[in-house]
Parts: sequence; structure tokens; C-alpha cells
Amino acid sequence: MAPKTDEKTKGHSAHTKEAQDSRGLPGRMPRGIKVTMLGAGSSFTIHLVNDFLQIPGLGKLEIALVDIDKKRLKTMEKVVRLLFRQHGVDDSGVTATTERREALKGSDYLVCCVEVSGTECVRHDNDIPLKYGLDQCIGDTLGPGGLFKGLRTIPVWLEILRDAEELCPEALVLNYTNPMAMMCLAAGRASSMQVVGLCHSVQGTSHLLATRAGVPIKELEWECAGVNHLAWFTKLRHKGKDLYPQLIRMAEKDIAGNPVNKDDADDIVRKDMMIHFGAFITESSGHLSEYLPYYRKRKDIMKKYIGPDYHGGSSFYANNWPNWRKGADEEREKIVRGELVWDKPRSWEYAAWIIEAREKDSPFRIHGNVMNKYRGGGPLIDNLRHDGLVEVACMIDRNGINPTAYGRLPEQMAALCNSYLDYVDLAAKAAITKCRETAIHALMLDPLTATVCSPAEIRAMTLELFKAEKKYLPGFK
Repeated sequence: MAPKTDEKTKGHSAHTKEAQDSRGLPGRMPRGIKVTMLGAGSSFTIHLVNDFLQIPGLGKLEIALVDIDKKRLKTMEKVVRLLFRQHGVDDSGVTATTERREALKGSDYLVCCVEVSGTECVRHDNDIPLKYGLDQCIGDTLGPGGLFKGLRTIPVWLEILRDAEELCPEALVLNYTNPMAMMCLAAGRASSMQVVGLCHSVQGTSHLLATRAGVPIKELEWECAGVNHLAWFTKLRHKGKDLYPQLIRMAEKDIAGNPVNKDDADDIVRKDMMIHFGAFITESSGHLSEYLPYYRKRKDIMKKYIGPDYHGGSSFYANNWPNWRKGADEEREKIVRGELVWDKPRSWEYAAWIIEAREKDSPFRIHGNVMNKYRGGGPLIDNLRHDGLVEVACMIDRNGINPTAYGRLPEQMAALCNSYLDYVDLAAKAAITKCRETAIHALMLDPLTATVCSPAEIRAMTLELFKAEKKYLPGFK
């Protein structure tokens, strides 16, 4: 079982004032810090910088923005400077460059939000597999779409980490780029940098479950462990009472078409998995359906379990991502012109909380993606691949990321996680070695792809994707 925590770190600390005040942090940061944002054109940048500027007792803050897209970089620099002034902070420490090595020097934290190829491969990632009968909703962390995003991104990611080993070896690397598990596994195997993968699915799901159970989030008792987007809330209680019997009864009514709450009638895949596997999973139903062999293989099954848009709609990401990106660019231009004021409270994204806890040496709990081992010790989750990546509770203090041991997952949950980890293992290896054959073998182990396609079809599909995306896959043998 996961280790017990005291009231200071129990559960998830959200973006609320109560979460901030309850930790009794010192009033001042002990020193100035430099944070380098890699892929600064990302939508994460404005949210995270806004969070950094709300760290209590903030000392000198340097933000180095790095992006190869000069137009987006220039706009983001203007936005960040506006945020600094809005929070009453001197913006002399804000810099912007297309040369990452220039920015890496002296960095204390690296935040990775890079997107290799922009929107140019989105249709290939979706439409070529669709020709083979493989229906994806999101397709950016696994499946053919996730594999090829990883093959495009990981070689660049490892170049960044090699530069960091030379220029800022003590920096803590916070990765937000998908495919999360693939990226962090490759880093764990090929880099000496201290890396943690950050997602918001644990935070979001804990709040969701508290709402569904009618329990205040601060009173929810829970434990969560597994792999990214496939982590399980193995404990869910309120004042000692197990909440699962209540949630399962509600889920059965929802699946039968008699929802308890019409505003909460979707998310059917997660509810069905909770009924049959015994615990709720962190990723929302539409994307989760791609991690499993059960829900996207026949039209009659999809009609029952798969909803529209983010609830599982076919090609949802591919159809919408270019418009989301365009909308984000338009929003930034409005901020620069003064037509929109970015006035957001501190969010539940982990980056700022990690920086604050490390700089003030005030322990704070996150759920992070890390290699499945203590520093030089045994596994964190006993029955998952010992050389793989896991998502577990981690304590943050002066020493950085300190993963905590969970123990054993229930066997049926571990089996699904290990199936995914087998795919991730070969996918990361393919990206590190730039080997097409290993990439083909990885996709043969992907849960959804293997359910729909034969080995011969998988090979043909993978080679077709390599041909279509050749521009962004240099050096693959």
C-alpha cells in the first residue's frame, strides 16, 4: 500500500487559497531562480508563468523562453512581460531566443512543452490508421498517433537533455510533452538529468470523484498509482467509509441509460471499467478507450460506450487541434492588444508547486511519472515492469523528486498497465535507436491496434506512416 501521509500532504493540494495557506511556507524564497520554457509557444506557458508569479515570497525570477517559431515566440514574450507587470514583478529577467543552448546556461528548472512538426503530421497520424480500420479519438500518447509523435519528438528531447547535462546538470526537468510515458522512459534510459513527467489527470480526477460522491475534496481519502492515463484510485474513502459501492451503483444506472445526474451521464468507459475492474481510472473516457482492447473495435460497442467529441468521438483531436492552436494564437494577440486581461488564480498544474517546495524545502506531494525504482533501490510498484515508468505519489523537497513506494496493484489492474508498458518499452527503444523494425513491433503490442489489425496490416500501416512523415523522421533505419 502507499505510505501514509500527514494532513499537510494528504490528498491533492489544488489551486485554492486554502491549499496554499495550509502549508505554512516561509515568507521568502532563499534565492532567485531561472526557469527555461522549452517550446514556449505552447498553451502551457501562459498558465505556468502565471502560476510562478503567484508563488508567495517570490524572489528574483528569470524566465527564458525558447521556441523555433519566431512569430509565436515574439508574441509569447510580450504576453509574459505583461504578466510580470500585471503581478508587479520586474520583467528584466524575461528573455526570448530560438537558440536553446543560450537559454539553458544557469537554468534551475527546465519546462518541456515542445511540439515537433506542429500540425503538419496530425492528419497523417489519424487518417492513415483510419484506412486500416483503426479509429482514434486523441491518439497522441499511444496507438499509431502516439507512436509517431514519440518517434518525431524523442530524438529532439534527448538532444535537449544532452545539452542540459553539459550546461545545467543540476536543473530539475519538468516534462509536459506527450507521449508522456514514452518521453520519460526514454529520458530515464538515456539521460542523467532528474526528470519528472507532469500530467493533470490525477488532480482532475480526484476533484471529479469528490464531486460525484458529494464529498468535500479536502475530506477525500485516496491513493492512486499505475501508469500515466492508466492510474487507478485503489482507495477512495470519506471518514473511513468506502465510496466505491455508491459510485458503482450510480455508474450502473448511467450505463443503463437512467443517469443519476444528467450533467454527469457521460464518461461511460471509466464507469464501466470501475464496475468490472474495481477502481476508477485517471484518464477521461474518450482517450482511455484507446488504452484498452474493449471499446473501439465494433460499431455496436462504440454506440453503447463511446460518446461525441472528447467523450470518444472519431478523429476528435485531428479535427480540432489546428483550430485550438489558431484560437490560442488569437487569444494571445488580444492580450497583447489589451483587449483581454489574463487574470487567473494559481492553477493545480504541478510546476509552480514543485518549484516552491524545492526552493523553500517545504515537502509537498504530487503524482509524477518516474522510473519504477528508488534511487538505486527496488521497484516503486512491485508488479509492474521494474525497468518501466510508473505514475506514483512523489514528495518534493530540497532534494527534488522523491518517489514513494506503492507496493502491489491488484493483479487485473497491473496486467493492463503492463500491457501498455510493453508497448511503451519498444516505442521508446525505437525512438532512441531510430529503428523502424522496433517501431513496427511496438505497434503490434499496442492494445487498440492489435485488437483491430493483423500483423501484416500493422507492418504496412507503420511503413506508410514512415513514408508520409519522412521529413520529421531523419535517420531512421
